[in-house]
Amino acid sequence: MARKVFQNFRKTIAVLTAVSTLGLTAACSSPSSSEPAEGPVEIRFSWWGNAGRAELTNKAIAEFEAANPNIKVKPEYGDISGYFDKLATQVAANDAPDVITMGGAYPAEYANRGALLDLSKVSGSLDLTKTDQGALENGQVQGKQYGVSTGANALSIVVNPAVFEAAGVAVPDDSKWSWEDFARIAAEVTDKSPQGTYGTATVLTHDSLDAFARQQGESLYTQDGQLGLGQETVQDYFDYSLKLSGSGAAPSASETVEKLNVSTEQTLMGMGKAAMMLTWSNSLSALSKASGAELKLLKLPGETPTPGIWLQSSQFYTISARSKHTDAAAKLVSFLVNNEAAAKIIQSDRGVPSNSDMRNAVKDLLTPQGKVEASYIDQIGKMDFAPTFIGPTGSTAVSEITARINTEVLFKRLTPEKAAEQWISESKAAIGK
Repeated sequence: MARKVFQNFRKTIAVLTAVSTLGLTAACSSPSSSEPAEGPVEIRFSWWGNAGRAELTNKAIAEFEAANPNIKVKPEYGDISGYFDKLATQVAANDAPDVITMGGAYPAEYANRGALLDLSKVSGSLDLTKTDQGALENGQVQGKQYGVSTGANALSIVVNPAVFEAAGVAVPDDSKWSWEDFARIAAEVTDKSPQGTYGTATVLTHDSLDAFARQQGESLYTQDGQLGLGQETVQDYFDYSLKLSGSGAAPSASETVEKLNVSTEQTLMGMGKAAMMLTWSNSLSALSKASGAELKLLKLPGETPTPGIWLQSSQFYTISARSKHTDAAAKLVSFLVNNEAAAKIIQSDRGVPSNSDMRNAVKDLLTPQGKVEASYIDQIGKMDFAPTFIGPTGSTAVSEITARINTEVLFKRLTPEKAAEQWISESKAAIGK
């Protein structure tokens, strides 16, 4: 399964190379920004997520269509495992959706290849005046606005107090715990739990490498698009990952690989078989629903004295540079982030709203889990953390490199030292530095 996932990532990057050629054409052409005087236009809207997200999004689409009877929206969604592979193929074939949901470094990857619309061209249909400044900057590439934040998000440790209680282990105090505390507590929970239940659901991820580096005063990327962390930091990261798996705090290498590409419901946390899971804060509601437990959010270990955490847009709405209906697409995006009816439907599913008016509109409607997410984001927003630099072109491949090399470490086919050397070499090659 892992090999298939990695092959899919490589396919995405390969197809993106083809996208760069089409991007030049897109940049030179003038997409239609006017709609027909009569008759509806149809725009396509793509996103990833589970059935619950699809249900909410389709309800919001219905509200938009009622308010804009001349615009019909065709939804396109699926599981995240194949989403970006499909998108890369669509863009290369000049068949991209009009409104495209993206995350992470993908907006920069596609914008730098000319595949996304500079949103200043549709400013008359897209109101961003109420969007938080930090959220606006998250969606900018080289000073131009290409993405609109769906909401704020932050890395967190999702905790299942029931698993802690059953193991007779106290839930940690996140105001002062360290990564050593995390490993020790996770191993203790595993030791005192039934077989198949673990202290932590997974070993580390690519996102946690970024946080780990920031806690060392480094960063994954620098402002000028270079790698911003040293080989020693990467080696420490892989060494810690191996320690978690080897001690039993996290699943074995084979179990980890089996869980690389599963739905929320099939994760150990979703199945109620993990005490902790390092993931994004907006996953709390879906994991809580899957597990049937009242889950909580803790700050990452090691946040003192140097915070590694940061606020990041959960996702971005972008518009294809090749769209024939850019105004209609912009109206949909504007509706999703600025309309109270849409906000009350979507609530915090795509992160805590980046529009202050929408935050106020939904605050009393949020589920208990949604309120926990909002409180957590409010807490993180008050912290003094280092600036975040969006990954350069090619950086989407670094996530695949991290996962693949980490798997090699877990299976003990690479030592952490050799893994760090290989990671630095491959990552520099991926971003062309």
